[in-house]
Amino acid sequence: MFPQTLTDVATRLAEYCNSRQELKALDTLYDEACVSVEALAMGESGREAAGLDAIRGKHDWWFGAHEVHSATAEGPFMAGDDKFTLIFDMDVTNKESGQRMQMREVGLYTVADGKIVREEFFYPPMG
Repeated sequence: MFPQTLTDVATRLAEYCNSRQELKALDTLYDEACVSVEALAMGESGREAAGLDAIRGKHDWWFGAHEVHSATAEGPFMAGDDKFTLIFDMDVTNKESGQRMQMREVGLYTVADGKIVREEFFYPPMG
C-alpha cells in the first residue's frame, strides 16, 4: 500500500490538471522550494526552474505561447513511498508559428511532507 498522503497529492494533481486548474495545483500542492526540470529547454529559461515563483513563470510562458485545445492527465502511477507519475496528452497550437501539435509527456513527481518538491518531464523522441 502506498502512503495515503502520496496518493492524495497524486490524485489531486491529476484532478486539477484534468479540470485545467494548474494554478490551484501550484498554490496548494507544491512546496515553495520545488524544482521543475524539463527534458529540453523551455523558452529562454532553460531546463530547470527552481522555486515556486519560477515554476509559475514557466506556466505563464507556456500558456502565453500556446493555445491549448485539450489536455489530459492519465494516472497517477505510484512508485515507492515518495514518487508518482502522470502521462499528459496535449493538443496545442503555438501562437507565434500557428503550428498545431499533439504532444505527449510523462511527469515524474517527488513528494515530501505532503508537498511536491520536484517534478521532471520526459518526452518521446521526435523525428
